[in-house]
Amino acid sequence: MSGSARSEIFSRLREASRGETEENIQRERLSLGSAPSPMPPTPENCQAFILNVLNNQGSVDCVSNRSEAVKAIAHYLYTHFHNYRLVAGNDPRLAAMPWRDAGVLPRFGSLEAGEPVALSFARLGVVETGAVVTWTSKANPAANNFLPEHHIVLVDKNDLVPTMEQAWERINHALETTGRPRGINFIAGPSSTADIEGELVYGAHGPHRWHVVLLGDIPVDAQNIARAAPKDQS
Repeated sequence: MSGSARSEIFSRLREASRGETEENIQRERLSLGSAPSPMPPTPENCQAFILNVLNNQGSVDCVSNRSEAVKAIAHYLYTHFHNYRLVAGNDPRLAAMPWRDAGVLPRFGSLEAGEPVALSFARLGVVETGAVVTWTSKANPAANNFLPEHHIVLVDKNDLVPTMEQAWERINHALETTGRPRGINFIAGPSSTADIEGELVYGAHGPHRWHVVLLGDIPVDAQNIARAAPKDQS
């Protein structure tokens, strides 16, 4: 769009709104309603969330309790690195995990050079997009979300919300009691970028792999059904 065309559009907008009261503008805005929420890829929240994580080029483990979560993380670490080391924030929810059940050796703090894996605890999982929501703070360094080669995220099933709007409702409610964190991050997949021909490259400026561990009473076969469903090719 040229500069003159843009100027003309804004001029028309200013002319159309000139003289209107705030009440009239608000009434007209409300009369427009809101766009319908997108349909989930499957009707069950866990299945839809898992499918969208897979569509986002992530991987998923489903576990029923914290001990199984630690064992799943240990299996992931050994499969990729043949050791049980990772970095985790000083979040009390991560510190309380039964790490000794699987011999995992977490170092609590901020990711440093040469450390390839970091673990985060998600505040929310957004079914609509397959994203996780993390808050950054002194106890949850941003580096652990954006700088490791492999980023593992623990998500509780009870913290899944269907839509982005509901995610922000939950976030705003939490902010009223806890105050604002340093940052609120919506993460939906490993780092990716595209060249001029549109070919995606992963890990160019962040995690090369993104692994979600979904914790809770997850429906039987939710993961298998999600894996068997047609993947979004867009």
